[in-house]
Amino acid sequence: MLDLLILGGFVVAAVASGFAARRKASLGLDQYFLAGRTLKGWQAGTSMAATQFAADTPLLVTGLVATAGIFSTWRLLIYGIAFLLMAYVFSPLWRRARVLTDAELTEVRYSGRGVLALRVLKAVYYGTVINCVVLAMVLVAAVRIAEVFLPWHEWLPGGVYSPLQNAVAVVGITLSSASTALDPVVATTNNLLSVVLILGFTALYSTTGGLRSVVTTDIMQFSLAIVGTIAYAVFVLRAVGGFGGLGDRLTTMYDAATVDRLMSFAPSAQDALLPFFVVVGLQWFFQMNSDGTGYLAQRSMGCATDKDARVAGVLFAWLQILLRSLPWLLIAVGLLVLYPLPAGGGEGEAFAASREILFVTGIDDLLPVGFRGLMLTGLLAALASTIDTHLNWGASYWSNDIYKRLVAQQWLKRQPGDRELVIVARFSNVLIILIALTIMANLGSIQTAWFISLLFGAGMGAVLVLRWLWERINLYSELMAIAVSLVVAPILLVATDQEWIRLGIMATVSTAAAVIVTWFTPATEAATRMRFYERVRPPGFWTNTARQLGEPGSTPLARLRRGLVDTALTGVSLYLLLYGLGTLLVPAARPSALWTAVTLIAGLALVPVWGKRLHASPQSHHVPNSHSDSPQEK
Repeated sequence: MLDLLILGGFVVAAVASGFAARRKASLGLDQYFLAGRTLKGWQAGTSMAATQFAADTPLLVTGLVATAGIFSTWRLLIYGIAFLLMAYVFSPLWRRARVLTDAELTEVRYSGRGVLALRVLKAVYYGTVINCVVLAMVLVAAVRIAEVFLPWHEWLPGGVYSPLQNAVAVVGITLSSASTALDPVVATTNNLLSVVLILGFTALYSTTGGLRSVVTTDIMQFSLAIVGTIAYAVFVLRAVGGFGGLGDRLTTMYDAATVDRLMSFAPSAQDALLPFFVVVGLQWFFQMNSDGTGYLAQRSMGCATDKDARVAGVLFAWLQILLRSLPWLLIAVGLLVLYPLPAGGGEGEAFAASREILFVTGIDDLLPVGFRGLMLTGLLAALASTIDTHLNWGASYWSNDIYKRLVAQQWLKRQPGDRELVIVARFSNVLIILIALTIMANLGSIQTAWFISLLFGAGMGAVLVLRWLWERINLYSELMAIAVSLVVAPILLVATDQEWIRLGIMATVSTAAAVIVTWFTPATEAATRMRFYERVRPPGFWTNTARQLGEPGSTPLARLRRGLVDTALTGVSLYLLLYGLGTLLVPAARPSALWTAVTLIAGLALVPVWGKRLHASPQSHHVPNSHSDSPQEK
């Protein structure tokens, strides 16, 4: 009962926040999707972290540690570089662009007859295809959590439950994680009820209050999730006998080679280093969020000042990579002791899925009443924070880019009203939910879905970054990158099961194709480039445009150098502290006390250095709160 009361309190608070923000959210798309561009840095950064805390990610980490060891989690940790690069280089640019979605940026950045087609294509590709795949991954995790903790067949009266169960049996759908001994039909019925209720609850406050309610609940959700996760880690540690017991039991249960492979933060002798470094080296950059595209850009665009946008990105990186990851690693290692690996290990999608679910099983087995409710609420909060973001973000494409720009302005030749657009945004959530549910029903392991999404995203990363840094990039560059992704990814999925080969080929082919097309197609018109430069002040290779506007050609390059230096200083500090603290928490992974101390001291010493540079960054450019349409829309 106490567990349910904790969960119920969270639900009431979240719904209340949605209705509290309803009036402002209904004033227009700028208020609905960007909170009137009034977010503080700490609000936007915590919201980013809450969204990526996602209920599926701790399950993914648990599976990665069991199948490939701590070293494999660098596949997630490496994204800190992209987050910091976004903070120092791209976040202020997104805010100054004065667009509502990243698809809208197309008509601000490029010229030519195809800009509207590209804008709509990106709205559909990002807002529906990519967005719904990620949502489906989150819903798979929701099913695995709900099947253990939400036994609706025990709670609901037979007269209510039996018709639902019979309907599931007639339809023949199977939505069971096999994590319990329940009959598949009963498990499917329970899971469908859980998913529908979770989606309904999340949609209620996110569609009512827009981004304001999303950010407000995200802050609450992140706090609950991190406190619950730390409590879970403490109970796991107690169950294995403390830090000393954890190290002793690992070395007793597994041979030295296995411990070395699973526990090391650095590569072991058994690791295939070339494939791993190719994957890690590529995936942080060659991905669709390489410049913040998506909900990260949305939070940046909602910030009040450039400094807020930078602070948001830096805070996000530290919360995501350090604060969130350390308790997850401790839990994942502890579960290797409490739920030992089978003799000879294991591999394949089924094995990965069986290890992923142990994160949830451990909550049920190890946590007492009250703490179990706190952790369950934390997981559901993390789940809700991801769902609300993807619903809000996906709806922004449908209302702003498809309905407003294509249907109303281009086809019907009229300007839609603000309240009309908000209504369209709210109804768009239903479409996104239905597509995500369809994809969810066909997913197996979270790892597998994540790997496939990385492959499709790998074709876009370079051109998304280059459009900010290189004046020569044009609309054909992006079209080519999308086309290569859609054509080459399915071929690679069939041709090879080696992920490093897939990512390497995709990144090379797509980037080469985009750059070649750039040189053999018309450049963006000078007037469009100058308007974009004056509005955004981009860094990098904008020498000609800067000179045309009376600036020294070296000015944009100087901005880029500063951003890269700030990224490097903050990144070195972050990863030194991560490594030092991580080796302290996982005794079997500790290289030496001296090396751990050196990394901790060096990481801490850099904090005031990059902290001073963060606050001394160039003065913010003022951006009006009202949404300024792209040139073609005026």
